[in-house]
Amino acid sequence: MNDQTADVVVLGAGIVGVSAAYAARQRGLSVVLIDRREPGSETSYGNSGVLSSGSISPLNKPSLWSALPKYLTNRHPALRWDPAWAIRNIDWIVRFLANATPSQIKPRATALHGLIGASLKLHREWIVQADAAARIRETGWLRVWRSDAVAAAKQEQALLAEYGIASQLLDRQAISALEPDIVPIYSVGLLHTQTASVDSPGAVVKAYARMLAGSGGQIRQSDIKAIVPDGEGWRVVLADGAIKARHVVVALGPWSAELLRPLGYRIPLAFERGYHQEFRPNPARSLQRPIHDAEGAFVMTPMEQGIRITTGVELTSRDAPSSFAQLDQVIPVARGVAEFGEAVGEPWRGARPTLPDSLPMIGPAPQHSGLWLCFGHQHIGFTTGPASGVAIAAMIAGTPPPFDAAPFSPGRYL
Repeated sequence: MNDQTADVVVLGAGIVGVSAAYAARQRGLSVVLIDRREPGSETSYGNSGVLSSGSISPLNKPSLWSALPKYLTNRHPALRWDPAWAIRNIDWIVRFLANATPSQIKPRATALHGLIGASLKLHREWIVQADAAARIRETGWLRVWRSDAVAAAKQEQALLAEYGIASQLLDRQAISALEPDIVPIYSVGLLHTQTASVDSPGAVVKAYARMLAGSGGQIRQSDIKAIVPDGEGWRVVLADGAIKARHVVVALGPWSAELLRPLGYRIPLAFERGYHQEFRPNPARSLQRPIHDAEGAFVMTPMEQGIRITTGVELTSRDAPSSFAQLDQVIPVARGVAEFGEAVGEPWRGARPTLPDSLPMIGPAPQHSGLWLCFGHQHIGFTTGPASGVAIAAMIAGTPPPFDAAPFSPGRYL
């Protein structure tokens, strides 16, 4: 049997890969999207569903230094870490912390602002085109503090305002007016008014994938074994055959680095694992929007199946056994804020791929023509997927991306 051929093969059917495949198809290229699972079934399924206008400040920022003592206890809900993993990956940790300096904040915030702005525009267009507009809510998202954190909220608001991102500072009464059905325990809030959310991120990715298929793109479910240079292009080896293509896009999230290693690429990718659990809602006491409890280190989001509680970060190996310590820690705290019933389904775990500067790789692999890298989106992959994919399709076509992609160049690490 002869190998199948295509102009572009995209590996990975999360939000990033689906977006890259759809954008390439929009440019008239023949496209095959490949994943071992259905579109939107991994990290793109398990997030908090926020399309965040204000996620321009990476986790490794100067304030991280003051938080390190409490994180080092390995008991804080925001961060759990595996000491054996930390020893093996001390180089990554050092490089990650080296970016937590004042001089490193503005360039990265500027880069993320461009990527996020372009993505939100695309999300709002695509979700209508994909006949999934009923899933988006333009109600903002709410960051809240129990303590008298007015100074911290104002500092965050000032950073957002510097980039033209609107927000509203709220006191206890204003929070209760927005969310009348939660217990009034928060004294300070910051409403990100230009942020939207969806009631099922996995379903949104599936809707975008159906849009890809409707435009003539092919979606193939198979295990990806290897990518091999083949003349002027590439041969993608699958469990059930192979595909030849001029261009290959690697958008496999936390699985990207190991696929690229046989080609000589050593990518400093770590895995910020996270968990969620969904609970049956009380229709009479509902949430109107995602709520981020800054001190409790969890997000509550009203979803199609119920209230989703999403945890902070677990730093460990990608495939290490699950530890539900963070969920066990935050669920009782969340129950003290919102009323919800028993669990719906099993707890979920995913791995957010993160590079030391908390910026994704978006661009050409420096040592191979026709190989494109698009992964490492840490906590904001669902937000930033569309513009990341459109940028890759633009680069393949030799045209400028819709934002400045230079800060995301893979060449900064490879």
